[in-house]
Amino acid sequence: MSTPFRLRENGIDLFVRLTPKAALDRIDGVEATADGRSHLKARVRAVPENGAANAALERMMAKALGVPASAVSVVAGGTSRLKTLRILGDAAELAKKVEAFSK
Repeated sequence: MSTPFRLRENGIDLFVRLTPKAALDRIDGVEATADGRSHLKARVRAVPENGAANAALERMMAKALGVPASAVSVVAGGTSRLKTLRILGDAAELAKKVEAFSK
């Protein structure tokens, strides 16, 4: 299975499948799509209106990865379930933390 992220010079791009309006905010591990690409499964309580679910996802991932909220942003898929988050920081350290979600 491939990894749900791509290393960058100043951090990582994290591929996420977001489920809004969930019972609680949580990360559900990693899954692969039919085409073989992997993504992190995440759930947030926020509704998908006016960017609320995206903001909740950014805050949750920042907390889970131990980075400031300003270091996480949705860079693709703003209105889609499949999103790309850009997370700024030490790429190797962030990759190690993301890989721990799949265990």
